[in-house]
Amino acid sequence: MATYAVGDVQGCLEPLKCLLDRVNFDPSQDTLWLVGDLVNRGPQSLATLRFLYSMRDSVVSVLGNHDLHLLAIANHTARLKKKDTLREVLNAPDCADLLFWLRQLPLMHHDAERQISMVHAGIPPQWSITEALAHAEEMHRVLRDDSLFIPYLDGMYGDQPTVWSDTLTGIERLRVITNYFTRMRFCSATGVLDFNAKEGIDTAPSGFAPWFSHPERLTKNDTILFGHWAALEGRCPAPNTIALDTGCVWGGKLSLYNIDTQHFERCACPPAK
Repeated sequence: MATYAVGDVQGCLEPLKCLLDRVNFDPSQDTLWLVGDLVNRGPQSLATLRFLYSMRDSVVSVLGNHDLHLLAIANHTARLKKKDTLREVLNAPDCADLLFWLRQLPLMHHDAERQISMVHAGIPPQWSITEALAHAEEMHRVLRDDSLFIPYLDGMYGDQPTVWSDTLTGIERLRVITNYFTRMRFCSATGVLDFNAKEGIDTAPSGFAPWFSHPERLTKNDTILFGHWAALEGRCPAPNTIALDTGCVWGGKLSLYNIDTQHFERCACPPAK
C-alpha cells in the first residue's frame, strides 16, 4: 500500500496515467492525493474528471481555483474565458455527477497520522494548522449547502479584502478564505495578499514574500504539500514544504511524490499551445 501526491493536472490526463503506470498504481490498495486544479487549460478536462471519478474511493483531492471556476460556470455565476477548456465537461451527459463529486471536495486535507497537510495554494502565515482546518471546514459546509452554494459562487471572485480578520462575515469572509487556499503566492508577514506577482521567488514586491518563507509562520514546523505555483518549478526552499506544480499544462512536467518514501517521479507533458 502506497500513498502518492500529484501536482496540478489541469486536464493533462496522459502524463497522469504515465506517472501511475510508472509506479504500478493499484487503486484497490494505493491512494492518490491531488493538490487541486484537476481541470482547465489542458486538453482532457472531461476525461480527467471521469478517470478520477472512476476510482474516487482511492482519491483524496482538494479544490483549486480552476475547479471552483468550473463550478461557478456550471452554475451560471461566471462565464467561460477564452483559454478555458471546460465546455466539453459542461456538455457531457454525466456532468451533474462529476460536478457533484467535485463540489464535495475540501479546500484542505490533513493526515493526522503522518502529520501532513495538503492545500492548493498555501496557508497564510498567521494561521496554525488547527485554524486552517477550521476555516477549510467552514468553506466545506458552504459548498455542500444548497442554500449557500450559489450565493457563495456569485460573490467568490475578487481581490478584496486582502487580509484575514476574525471580524469578517458573509461573502468577504469566505472570499478571503478561498483566496488564501486557492490563489495565494506572495503575502506579507501578517497575511496581506498580493495578486499581481506570479513568477518566481525573486519577483516578490516590496514588503511581500512567498507565503512559506515568513520566519514567524505558524505552520513552519508542519509538512505541507501544495501546488498552484508553476513558476517555482517544484523547488521550495522552506523546510517541510513540498511544491508539486511543475507546470505540466505549460509544457513542463507532471510530478508525483511518494509521501512515505519522499521519492519523486515526473512525466513529460505536451508542449504548451
